[in-house]
Amino acid sequence: MLVLPEVLTHAQATACLRMLVQALRAETGQAAVVDASGLVRFDSAALAMLLEFRRECLALGKQFSIRGLPSRLGDLAALYGVMDLLPAA
Repeated sequence: MLVLPEVLTHAQATACLRMLVQALRAETGQAAVVDASGLVRFDSAALAMLLEFRRECLALGKQFSIRGLPSRLGDLAALYGVMDLLPAA
């Protein structure tokens, strides 16, 4: 399971994505589960980062899902019409 940090704003998004992709490539399983339950402070960059990470997963032939998506981030995803791209684990 890949764990998101407590703070994920524009300032952290690129580094977080880089770390997640590196961990993804090291994993041998067919599924990538992101644990977002620890997210406390985030902005729309967190959503963009998750969508980009999803693309990376699919490009590597891995299934993508999220566990513990904060309701505010879910609301933002729904507002942008991308909630279906963030399946719950």
